[in-house]
Amino acid sequence: MSTAHPSDPAAEAKTADFGFRTVPLAEKKSMVREVFASVAPRYDLMNDLMSLGIHRVWKRIFLTALAPRPGQTLLDLAGGTGDISFGWLKLGGGPVLLSDINPAMLAVGRDRAIGRGLIGDLAILVADAERLPIPDRSVDRVSMAFGLRNCTDKDAVLAEARRVLKPGGRFLCLEFSRLKIAALTGLYDRWSFDVLPRLGRAVAGDADSYQYLAESIRTFPAQETLATMMRKAGLARVNFRNLSGGIAAIHEGWRL
Repeated sequence: MSTAHPSDPAAEAKTADFGFRTVPLAEKKSMVREVFASVAPRYDLMNDLMSLGIHRVWKRIFLTALAPRPGQTLLDLAGGTGDISFGWLKLGGGPVLLSDINPAMLAVGRDRAIGRGLIGDLAILVADAERLPIPDRSVDRVSMAFGLRNCTDKDAVLAEARRVLKPGGRFLCLEFSRLKIAALTGLYDRWSFDVLPRLGRAVAGDADSYQYLAESIRTFPAQETLATMMRKAGLARVNFRNLSGGIAAIHEGWRL
């Protein structure tokens, strides 16, 4: 885990990826925050358009893997507008802590929770997944759906996930990954870099944010690399499952 805080002089000298760009490490979080503040009002609609609705299938598979139980608690990192939190509760899971670094995304999630009558079973926390204000060994599950690739220090996020898990608890990550079907690469690239920014401009009035989101998928660690990172963070029994030929993947690890 990196020990440099983004406001430290040491951090100022370092860089991070922001899509295909290299930016000062200290600036990445605010830049990502601006992206999601911009897309928050149309985030769910754009997810449907971007994935042709397939993200809903992926999330159902992910929720099944989370195996909600009434007596178990879920920390939903980068939970944004609340899809995973709501699914956990609907499937009979226990209390949920819906957490995100972006207040604009959480505001949408809060309003959706109120509209669905779920707010009593759900607490909301604005927090950085790299440094969680949560006690050690306090939750049964940690989920992260389409959020890890936007984090600056991914190793720190994985270490924090392990820290807050109870022994026997599990961390599960659903994230875009590396396509494993070579014949589809050209079509996938055209969809990502031609169609998505145009959709962003037409539907959300923001092409640049969706250009970044497409680029961030390509710079995210491949399946095997992320599995290795999880093991280095102290998670055990690490495995992953490709979805839609590797367009997305579910990674799982235990705290033993």
